[in-house]
Amino acid sequence: MNAPRLYGDPTIGANQDMVRNAIGRAAQRTGVDFSYLLNQAKSESGLNPNAKASTSSASGLFQFIDQSWLGVMKQHGAKHGMGWAANAIDRTSGGQWVVRDPQMRQAVFALRNQAEPAALMAAESATENGAGLSQALGRPANATDLYFAHFLGPAGAARYLKAHQANPGATAAALFPREASVNRSLFYTRAGEARSLDDLYALMAKKISGGEGSGAAAPGFTDPMAAMRMA
Repeated sequence: MNAPRLYGDPTIGANQDMVRNAIGRAAQRTGVDFSYLLNQAKSESGLNPNAKASTSSASGLFQFIDQSWLGVMKQHGAKHGMGWAANAIDRTSGGQWVVRDPQMRQAVFALRNQAEPAALMAAESATENGAGLSQALGRPANATDLYFAHFLGPAGAARYLKAHQANPGATAAALFPREASVNRSLFYTRAGEARSLDDLYALMAKKISGGEGSGAAAPGFTDPMAAMRMA
């Protein structure tokens, strides 16, 4: 097996300057807006590359679940010098991504907890999701749309956003009961009241804009898709 290429110290969670620098390099390399990636990482993990969810397989700076991580790494890893990881990932007849060699599996998932590989894959995922959502919605995808694609997957995000457009007052948990069961703080208020599709959209918009707004992006926040087009 080829020696994995390592990207610095995987225990840099305490050094947020190093994390920001890693995100900056990923943004520059991919053309995805730095502010979008930074705010996504802040919201998902508090800029801690070693963060681990208690209710799912989500882990790392951007809280990729296992299947999402393997999928994006398979498609884009080689482009960023991680061909050894991409080559180790296979897809079963049932559509599941797998790494059959136990040692390689450990190495591939170790990248998820390193800031720069995680940021690169988050940027690639945003680019891919943005293109798919724009086509599905018939309009350019904005930052909040992209955040929903990271949260629910591209198909789930398209379903959510179309439902939001058609009936913003509908209950979000009724449409996504499984996701609501493991993300109660998003789908329900502290008082236990179920959020509407519009309420949850506003909450996600606030998260991805750095907490400075409920709908539109915060001042100085660049549309990530516009940044990609400019790049």
